[in-house]
Amino acid sequence: METRNPRRWWILVVLCLSSLVLVVDSMALTVAVPSMTESLGASAQDTQWILDSYILVFAGLLLTSGSLGDRFGRRKVMLIGLVLFGAASLAATFCTNPGEVIAVRVAMGVGGALIMPSTLSILITVFDAEERGKAMAAWGSVSMLALVGSPVLGGVLIDHFSWHSIFFLNVPVVALALVAGVTLMPESKGPWQKPDPLGAVLSAVGMTALIWWIIEIPQHGAFAGRGLGTLVVAVVALAGFIVWENVTPTPMVPLVLFKHRNFSGGSLSLTLVQIGNGGLLLVLTQYLQFVLGYSPVKAGLAFVPLAVTALAGNTAGARFTAKYGHRYLILAGMLVMASSFALLTTVTADTGFTVPAVALGLLGLGAGLAMPAAVGALMGTIPEDKAGVGSALNDTIQQAGTALGIAILGSLLSSGFADRMPSGTSEEAGHSIGGALAAAHGDAGLARTAREAFAHSMSTTFTVSAVGVVAAAVLAAVVMRDSVPERQEAASERELAA
Repeated sequence: METRNPRRWWILVVLCLSSLVLVVDSMALTVAVPSMTESLGASAQDTQWILDSYILVFAGLLLTSGSLGDRFGRRKVMLIGLVLFGAASLAATFCTNPGEVIAVRVAMGVGGALIMPSTLSILITVFDAEERGKAMAAWGSVSMLALVGSPVLGGVLIDHFSWHSIFFLNVPVVALALVAGVTLMPESKGPWQKPDPLGAVLSAVGMTALIWWIIEIPQHGAFAGRGLGTLVVAVVALAGFIVWENVTPTPMVPLVLFKHRNFSGGSLSLTLVQIGNGGLLLVLTQYLQFVLGYSPVKAGLAFVPLAVTALAGNTAGARFTAKYGHRYLILAGMLVMASSFALLTTVTADTGFTVPAVALGLLGLGAGLAMPAAVGALMGTIPEDKAGVGSALNDTIQQAGTALGIAILGSLLSSGFADRMPSGTSEEAGHSIGGALAAAHGDAGLARTAREAFAHSMSTTFTVSAVGVVAAAVLAAVVMRDSVPERQEAASERELAA
């Protein structure tokens, strides 16, 4: 007897639209920063807060919003998040100063935190284990296309309109997702349990402080002054959260999930991958624009090999997972990703685009194979009544990994660049390749030195990325276990029941 939701593939479209708007906004905004900064008269600190305010609120509220979805209804929480995100995006088109943009980004962070855990938790409750791999692959493919395509779209919009159009782009997508969500998507929730306000406060304070500490490492250092104080707050709050969740009879987050090898192995290996991937787009975008001289639009188009091979990897991965299980697919995909980073370490100022294009193709293929399989394996361990907070726990760990990767790789890149610039170079020229090229004023020698220094320091960052991804592959292979027998047993039980 067919027990699957007949609208499940239409529901997947709604979930893809909901996650799409988060990725498009985040990536397109990075292209809009120069235009926005000039238009608003924003200082460097204003610009940092415009970018960071969103991620701070988003990461800090993920666990709380996931538990809200399990308690009050995942569709309801996702729709509320979409309304808030869309309204804040519309408000951003009327902003005239940095303070207003920062306030709007905070509201968008709240909306994003409500949307993200719900999309994945609804997916695992709508699709059974047999079809979940295909659904995960499709969901991942849409996110990958948005990741690659949004900088291109952002560049086109800025060329023809203004930075406000980046935010207005969210409005029709949100409207479509809202209409489809109301008409197509069923409600799902876990059994009612007593709220855990102390757990919610400790998780929000701890994660916000942790991400803030990571973001400020390049500027203020990890263990000095303000950085040390922020780290202490993060450690105390998160330690308190872990202790409290283990003693309270109604914990907000089921930390017992980490006792399951596939959840702990999948989460930690994905975190290591995110640390390796964290600065990839930031670093390569600068290489394409400042070293190769690409325009923002052309630089965005240069990531097409990544999107194409990621789609191919996702498609093939869904079939291979059903046949061979998660673990070997994750191992193979992550080793392919590591080979792409190893290839990127050979890039110099004179390499051109051929080697990066091949490396991006390998990276997309490896990510397409490994990432949906890893997410599918760990999400398969989460009981349906905890789908929201379990999804949020995975999202939170990966967000921390991404932020840590950006901080580590960004710091390595900037310090390596400064070390390779000649002594006597101005502070502006020694700080970044953009500053060096602006300060060159036609000095071909200084420009050439800056490009070579950037390429050399870029090679160092990608070496660290390769090591991180190899470590993730080893961790996944050692800790995780295949779930093919479990799926086959479940399929056999369904056939007997029929």
